[in-house]
Amino acid sequence: MGDRELEPSEVGAIIVAAGISHRMGGVDKLFAPVDGRPLLSYVLDVFEASPAVSRIVIVLSKRNLVPGQKLVARGGYLKIKNICLGGEFRQDSVAEGLKYLVGCEWVVVHDGARPCLTVRLIERGLKEAKVSGAACAAVPATDTIKVVGSDGMVLQTLQRDSLYLAQTPQVFRFDIISEAHHQAKAKLTDDAALVESLGYKVKAYPGSYENIKVTTGQELALVETILRQRKVGL
Repeated sequence: MGDRELEPSEVGAIIVAAGISHRMGGVDKLFAPVDGRPLLSYVLDVFEASPAVSRIVIVLSKRNLVPGQKLVARGGYLKIKNICLGGEFRQDSVAEGLKYLVGCEWVVVHDGARPCLTVRLIERGLKEAKVSGAACAAVPATDTIKVVGSDGMVLQTLQRDSLYLAQTPQVFRFDIISEAHHQAKAKLTDDAALVESLGYKVKAYPGSYENIKVTTGQELALVETILRQRKVGL
């Protein structure tokens, strides 16, 4: 592809939002209020604003299908072409979303529970994916990471220098991510791992420590602070 710019018609996005908020104490994190708006709406706003993306698919759980449809209708999003039902696992949900992006050359996969992404992160991922066909946002690990056995005893301390924490957006050439899901023999934790399992190279590009995935009430409060600060230009 060289340095050819990507046309918007070539790029589709899957917003994965079909999970169950096990650690939120009964609160549905995707529709939890963040500065007066549902958390998921912040993700949709960024993808709607990205000039690189032309088609968006949202994958939701059965209980959130109707609330999701109402959110999209109220928001007037023009790029959201499909809202579909997810599967039992995250991997199944992405596979469902891919069915609606046939014809796209590139696919951006993002967690619906990461509301602090930016248009720049999406564009950076698309640029880096041109190198190998796959790219994953990631940040260097800042804590020492230990391998611990089932008895609680430390088995190994890993060298932190080469350890990164994977995030989304993750960007793939459509044929690569489609092949990875068709050939999948195990349930892996992210799409980059699926692609790696087929022998493809994945380029890690700089993510952001603000690009937090909300899994607890504390993280929900933190992303609200970040988004409020952005709104007032701090």
